[in-house]
Amino acid sequence: MELVLSWLKEYVDVDLPLPELAHRLTMLGLEVEDVHVIGKPLPTGENKGFTFHGLEWDKDHFVVAQVDEVMPHPNADRLVLCRLIDGQGEHTVLTGAPNLQEYKGKGPLDKPIKVAYAKEGSRLYDGHKPGFELTTLKRATIRGVESTSMICSEKELGISEDHEGVMILDDDAPTGVPLVDYLGDAVFSISIPANMVRCSSMIGLAREVAAYLDQPLRMPDLTLPKGEGKANDAVKIEIRNPELNPRFVAGLIRNVEARPSPYMVQLRLKLSGMRPINSVVDATNYVMLEAGQPLHAFDYDVLVKRADGKTPTIITRTAEQGEILTTLDGVEHKLEDYTVLVADTAGSLSIGGIMGGEESEIRPNTTNILLEGASWNFINLRKSLKYLRINSEAGYRLSRGVHPTLAEIGVRLCLRRMLEWSGGQLAEGLVDNYPLHYEDPTVAITTADIKRLIGIDLTAEEIAGLLRRLMFVCEVKGDTVTATAPAHRMDIGTGVNGRADLAEEVARLYGYERIPSVRLDSELPPLRSNPKEERNQLFQDTLVSMGLQEVISYRFTNPDQENRIYPPESKPQGVAYVELQNPIAVDRNVLRRSLLASVLDNLERNARQRERLALFEIGPVFLPVKDQLLPDEPMRVAIAMCGLRYPSAWDRKDKGTFDFFDLKGVVESLLKALHVTDIQFEADSNPSFHPGKCAVLRVNGEKIGWLGELHPQVTANYDFGDHTRVQAADLDMDKLFSLSPKYFETNPITAFPPVIEDLAMIAPESISSAEIVRVIRATGGFLLKQVELFDIFRGEQIGAGNKSLAYRLTYQAPNRTLNDKEVGKQRDRIIAALEKELDVKVRKAE
Repeated sequence: MELVLSWLKEYVDVDLPLPELAHRLTMLGLEVEDVHVIGKPLPTGENKGFTFHGLEWDKDHFVVAQVDEVMPHPNADRLVLCRLIDGQGEHTVLTGAPNLQEYKGKGPLDKPIKVAYAKEGSRLYDGHKPGFELTTLKRATIRGVESTSMICSEKELGISEDHEGVMILDDDAPTGVPLVDYLGDAVFSISIPANMVRCSSMIGLAREVAAYLDQPLRMPDLTLPKGEGKANDAVKIEIRNPELNPRFVAGLIRNVEARPSPYMVQLRLKLSGMRPINSVVDATNYVMLEAGQPLHAFDYDVLVKRADGKTPTIITRTAEQGEILTTLDGVEHKLEDYTVLVADTAGSLSIGGIMGGEESEIRPNTTNILLEGASWNFINLRKSLKYLRINSEAGYRLSRGVHPTLAEIGVRLCLRRMLEWSGGQLAEGLVDNYPLHYEDPTVAITTADIKRLIGIDLTAEEIAGLLRRLMFVCEVKGDTVTATAPAHRMDIGTGVNGRADLAEEVARLYGYERIPSVRLDSELPPLRSNPKEERNQLFQDTLVSMGLQEVISYRFTNPDQENRIYPPESKPQGVAYVELQNPIAVDRNVLRRSLLASVLDNLERNARQRERLALFEIGPVFLPVKDQLLPDEPMRVAIAMCGLRYPSAWDRKDKGTFDFFDLKGVVESLLKALHVTDIQFEADSNPSFHPGKCAVLRVNGEKIGWLGELHPQVTANYDFGDHTRVQAADLDMDKLFSLSPKYFETNPITAFPPVIEDLAMIAPESISSAEIVRVIRATGGFLLKQVELFDIFRGEQIGAGNKSLAYRLTYQAPNRTLNDKEVGKQRDRIIAALEKELDVKVRKAE
């Protein structure tokens, strides 16, 4: 929201320095993000942290002037010479402004043209260069005519980027007055919180400022002059869904003339970010910015024609299934059955509260206007805005809740503006259909409530005094204040929420900076653990400590995107997904079933920029369950690695790439952090993984997930750049964590040295290393601390179908140094068990 200072001063007296006003607005909860100073001196010194920018108009160089005659340039058709009076004398000013061409050669003007005049030596922006570049106005000769001064455009004065013509001011602009005294202003860009939509208007902002400064608020005159004919005889209103359209107000004005609005009106619209159109359309936009009530104007003659010459009946209703409406912007919309329409007996006219229809829009030749101001169900409106993907100033306000009282206020104000700027005759009265009255909440709050919620001691009268400044109707009984919200507030709740809302209002006006800092009076609640969060952090810390990076992906996807983790011939058919009714994008219309697909998407986006990637993600997948409303949401952990095993370095020659065993080591470290035992990695097959390079992880016999190298056809579905081998894992996090012990023993590090020896054996290819390690550990007893495979050999020397494996065994006792006899006894038991159970041949040391 743009707050125009001169506009604000029409409703409340404000005489504060710009930094102080910005600070007080922010203290009210209206965060000032930027201040554009127009003509006035920029603040110096302490600016309270706010940014001020703009061009200062020196009073001696910039003045209001009048052009009495526009004469042809003797040597250029596109240039004119203006006879100008600046209050001190007459000057001839050269300009090429296209909007002065129509007055050329017509002799002295019956009505002088008021303009912004810059004298020689003025510092202003160069209107012929892009952006805002300062220049000094100097004497020059153009096509044989000397030029010493100029008539300014808005861009040259730093008002806007408009340089299509010079500024033509209103007729009442006083000639000779310094321009800054007439047009000097400041525009505050304010971030409006969602619960303060009442402040998305000048009157709303003025109401807050008046309350904060304890100044009277000047409301505009809402009385309407006596009209010709009755509005009730010209149109009827029918509301079919009061819960969606609680109030609809209409007024009628005839014989208007669409013409340019007064310059001050156009300027305020521009400063507020809106484009002036004509006096009729500008009036609706101006009043929306002024009072906060969006309005819509219909061509009344079109409505009569659609009613076959009879009295039109305006009907608000929901759209019929498949109904289509073309809006003002020329876009055709297919409407859902929950969208509220403004219609008549011939069909739809506009989308209620969002945008008007093309057929009944105001055109340059429109003379009779039906003006609408209405209240809409803001929740339903949000739903329609999201579906239609329409962004409008009206939708912004109405989708946050506009009080029904403003409908009448907005229509009355706009009719007055139209009469003033466009002429015409008003039909007497308004047509007002208000079937669902909004009950303003009444809330009781005590001095003890204020003390508990804010921490300040105020009497009931002091509390009531602050609330009355915000237009609450208050009654005081003892220490209790009973306050009824004013007819522009829809953010005040009832009960406990209402008391909190009133306490916030008291704090805002009392001043947040005046509230003392004190220690909490209440005892802190006991600290309770959050097992789920602690589990996630354990997984995250462990994987990050091994050099992996965490990624967080959208949970929204589409089936085609997920199917990339399968080879073409293995894509599953008929898989059910949780579908979204209102997806954020067409390619994100379901909830994911695979976390691995999400991680691979991230790997693809980063693969071309990095020579080494090791990513992981922790999150839920969503699995629909038949006859169950909500899906199951098991937590998964997915890992993906590709590229160099170690980052490039000048002193590192080994530049091997990640392989299956790097990934297995990461998974083993994760299992170790969870203190999981009885782990088995078994060769297995999975359509997403390379045949022969895939393993299933089991813990205590339960399947946890798969790990291995991606299938080449899966890799081909992605653009991993030069990375042709990708290692990946997809594990069931919930099951894995449930199998990890909640309590585990820890032992002190022994001070006695270990005994390390190697054990080599020849085994059939069918015997896995995991089976051998299992037997060694089961037989080695508590003295055996570690078993590590360090060599595998295959060759003719040991026979076809065999392999040689060498293990390093570490023995250690907690209370003594082991001797050769003890270690030898354990070794003999291990060898005997291996030869008996697995039929392996242990190689004897020579």
